[in-house]
Amino acid sequence: MNRFNRREAIALTSAFAGGLLAAPAIASGSAKVVVVGGGFGGVAAARELKAIDQAIEVTLVVEGESYSTCPFSNLVIAGERPMSAITFGYESLAAQGVIIRQGLAERIDGERRVVVLEGGDELPFDRAIVSPGIALKFDAVPGYDEAAAEIMPHAWKAGPQTELLRDKLAAMREGGTFLMAVPDNPYRCPPGPYERASLVAHYLSRNNPTAKIIIVDGKDSFSKQALFEQAWAERYPGMIRHVPFAESGGVLGVDPTTLEIETPFETFVGDVVNFIPPQRAAAVAIASGLTGSGEWCQIDQATFESEIVPGVHVLGDAAIVGDMPKSGFSASVQGNVCAHVVAALLRSEAPPQGVLLNTCYSLIAPDYGISVAGVYRVNGEGLLKSVEGSGGNSPLEVADGFRQAEADYAVSWYETLTGRLFG
Repeated sequence: MNRFNRREAIALTSAFAGGLLAAPAIASGSAKVVVVGGGFGGVAAARELKAIDQAIEVTLVVEGESYSTCPFSNLVIAGERPMSAITFGYESLAAQGVIIRQGLAERIDGERRVVVLEGGDELPFDRAIVSPGIALKFDAVPGYDEAAAEIMPHAWKAGPQTELLRDKLAAMREGGTFLMAVPDNPYRCPPGPYERASLVAHYLSRNNPTAKIIIVDGKDSFSKQALFEQAWAERYPGMIRHVPFAESGGVLGVDPTTLEIETPFETFVGDVVNFIPPQRAAAVAIASGLTGSGEWCQIDQATFESEIVPGVHVLGDAAIVGDMPKSGFSASVQGNVCAHVVAALLRSEAPPQGVLLNTCYSLIAPDYGISVAGVYRVNGEGLLKSVEGSGGNSPLEVADGFRQAEADYAVSWYETLTGRLFG
């Protein structure tokens, strides 16, 4: 079995961002593929399918004219980037021949092989690829609903909520408390809340240095924890308090009128509250029966095909994809691979199998980056598992300039990925 160290894994993910699988010449006739979801996974799948064979009719269903990325949205909250820098349109996909259909996909009818849009329009398909992302569980925590989110923003879907939290942070009183609540796994972007705390601390250290940050966590440990805690001690000593589940007992409820988060052991009060609720697969996945009796889509981890609805492939945050985390880069890699799987199945050929990769950068500050890389392969039991001895986190002990270099790599990684998908 091939093994990849962390440096090799990161290099390979860069290759994946530029297209790792060769595009075969095929004759798929008038095959129709409908892709649901205008984020990383859906865009990657649609673009790759068209690159494989222009004869495939590829329709991409998107909710709006543009898409704002969750990666780098924490920089917007911290005032380091404008929303326009993380917002992209679909013009380049249309120029490639992808049909862009704006609207909300309500459900996928697997028996009739149609995607049903809000308003009743139907899009027929031979195979469908679904990458709809997450839904926030507004009924999971007493006191937290969509109205409460306007007072205690989640900002876990990039867009107006991102700007709302940014503005609340900027207006926070001197010496105030920025209070965060983080759910238990699984949720979108496991290290994302801790990057957010870091970049908020970066902002506060320059604009409100006596302010504090409290993180009420739904779990006891988190991704890249040692690296985050080392960085907090170096850059923001005494500013960030992390409260693990064992010390709080979990969130019992919230009160938007008093900006309180109640736990069995303590009631936390903030001047600004960033409440990230539990999550599940997006509504279209639930409505289509893709999650069965659960909250996440169960798939064949080699082909991404639903275990419940044949002919429908699910990837990205909405699915349980073996050991791969829910991240934008994971979704884009899965989209590329899924496109080749679907193209092969349309030719009645055996789908290809290969290695999947993920790299996730987190910024402690604009000049301080950390990362984790992973390599994944389907095992003999059909499960997508981490390749033993491959990938890994940034080292704790590093030479001068290393963290700055990783921050620079993070920017290049983001620009390369979004440039390839949307540019």
